[in-house]
Amino acid sequence: MRFPDYPFTPHRFDVRPGIAMSFLDEGPRDGEVVVMLHGNPSWSYYWRHLVLGLRDKYRCIVPDHVGMGLSDRPDDGVSAQPRYDYTLQSRIDDLDALLKHLGIDGPVTLAVHDWGGMIGFGWALRDPARIQRLVITNTAAFPLPPAKRFPRRLAMGRDSRLGGWLIRRFNLFARGAAWFGTKRSLPKDVRAAYAGVYDGWDNAISTLRFMQDIPLHDGDRALPLVQASARALPGYADRPAFLGWGLRDFVFDQHFLDGFRKALPNAEVHAYADAGHYVLEDKHEVLVPLIRAFLDRHPL
Repeated sequence: MRFPDYPFTPHRFDVRPGIAMSFLDEGPRDGEVVVMLHGNPSWSYYWRHLVLGLRDKYRCIVPDHVGMGLSDRPDDGVSAQPRYDYTLQSRIDDLDALLKHLGIDGPVTLAVHDWGGMIGFGWALRDPARIQRLVITNTAAFPLPPAKRFPRRLAMGRDSRLGGWLIRRFNLFARGAAWFGTKRSLPKDVRAAYAGVYDGWDNAISTLRFMQDIPLHDGDRALPLVQASARALPGYADRPAFLGWGLRDFVFDQHFLDGFRKALPNAEVHAYADAGHYVLEDKHEVLVPLIRAFLDRHPL
């Protein structure tokens, strides 16, 4: 499969016994570390333009979460061997294992998108002082805002057995996001790069499990972590933060941007009325230089 504008050689390591994680490690080994975390249903491909814009100076660590991108697709059945539990806590543990594997134990910049926000801020709860800069794009680090209705398209996968079957059988979520996640029309080969890695029942497992793990109610497994992240978020207000936002996102819309602006009142904000969920697709020509300048202005 061809991945346009992705001239990287991914690395692999066993994040758990028998389960390999694919990741990018681009840039000088002694460079300031930028950890880029994707969400659902994308993969490290979402960050490719930013990696290309930073890797001459910054060390870019970009995992494909288990079940996503070029990583393994373990089953989560009771008798599966190896078995993987597709939860937010598992994602946080995987990130921690990757950084330990790479010997990265100092300060980092978190760059997050979609579920990457909860994974990154959930991991940051272990040692918030390590997070020295933030690059935040169309994501969350707190529960669904009270004024925001949970989108019906997500409820179809989260709460409907038929919807879940359709997502895995026809790869509906990744294919739909590749078509409708941007305001700019993506070239066919770019859409294929986003969605093709999830074609097939086994390949699409994580796109559904992420949806089913969305925490909305008491008792949902991820909710305590999301609530803890929300309580911790204002504590980052003293650190440089960059918000790059596509306002035409049907999930992470103005309500979520307002939540970050309230918690991080000193953040540098760039919001675009003509950009969607995949804001780095719609606006990479302007966002990549802006993010590079932001990092350069705030050295660690």
